[in-house]
Amino acid sequence: MFMEILETLFNEFISFLGITRALELLEAGDYKAFRTYDGIVSLIAPIIPLLVILELILGLIYKNPQAKVYKVNFLIYIFNRFVGRFIAIAMVAFCIGLFQHLAPFQTSFTWYWFIYAYIVWEFGHFLYHYWGHKVRLFWCLHSTHHAPENMNLTVTYAHFFLEAPYADTIRTTVCILLGVHPELLFLIMFIDGTYGAFIHVGENLLKDGRLGFLHKIILTPSHHRVHHARNPLYMDTNFCNLLNIWDRVFGTYQDEDSTIKVEYGITRKMDSGNFLDVYFGEIVALFKDVYKAPGLKNKLLYMLMPPGWDHKGDHKTARLIRDRYLMSGEIKD
Repeated sequence: MFMEILETLFNEFISFLGITRALELLEAGDYKAFRTYDGIVSLIAPIIPLLVILELILGLIYKNPQAKVYKVNFLIYIFNRFVGRFIAIAMVAFCIGLFQHLAPFQTSFTWYWFIYAYIVWEFGHFLYHYWGHKVRLFWCLHSTHHAPENMNLTVTYAHFFLEAPYADTIRTTVCILLGVHPELLFLIMFIDGTYGAFIHVGENLLKDGRLGFLHKIILTPSHHRVHHARNPLYMDTNFCNLLNIWDRVFGTYQDEDSTIKVEYGITRKMDSGNFLDVYFGEIVALFKDVYKAPGLKNKLLYMLMPPGWDHKGDHKTARLIRDRYLMSGEIKD
């Protein structure tokens, strides 16, 4: 029994590292397979988990362990491994089957269609992410990701288990309806997932997240640190993942101000070291507001309006807080 438990833990650790497929190819002695798409993926997949371990070690060396964040995000990772593990994959397949025949055209595997498909994917990502901040019911799914009060690579694992199905339903639907071929979609999902994990890298591993000249071309860890901030200037900005084109189009782009220290976390008073509060806290808060709200209309509005909306008119939404900050003149030119 004890050996079985150890074997299970070992297998889970190997799975977390993402080296299972690479080990299989090595055991088979088929080294040429590493030149294929499957082989390349097997080599790239372990990068983020290994960086997580390196980041943790550096945190201990720098005496900035961020133990509370690592503990809660580890519990979330374990919980999500056993709850809703395959729901997102099922939703992607369902959306492809449901909407592909409605697309007015189909892309092919060429470099120009890849660029088109990535721009379309980013638009789908922007929509899901924007609604995740602006619709309180969706914020209940997304807030778990914003609860950590430090930034490190484990934050990429901090998600409510229903967020991935919700996100992939929107992103896949947008892509498929606009003609992105499923094979191209899966390639983009892999690239975007890997880079989307990397942009959560913390100061222990990468002090300056601007990445030099790339900061003006793509979304960098610095941009994403801004997105995770609760500072008034930074609230509800930088929703894109790799190409920040749609943030610029819709006016949600925000650079990091070197004079303003990033404060991570959410504005609700909470215990960021408590798994239940991090995972279910916003759902509980919404339930209380809906229960107390007078009339069916107000109950529905609490679910559909942005976080901070109040039926009495005492709104504290992110947009109002940011607008008041900008109007106050506190921001430096």
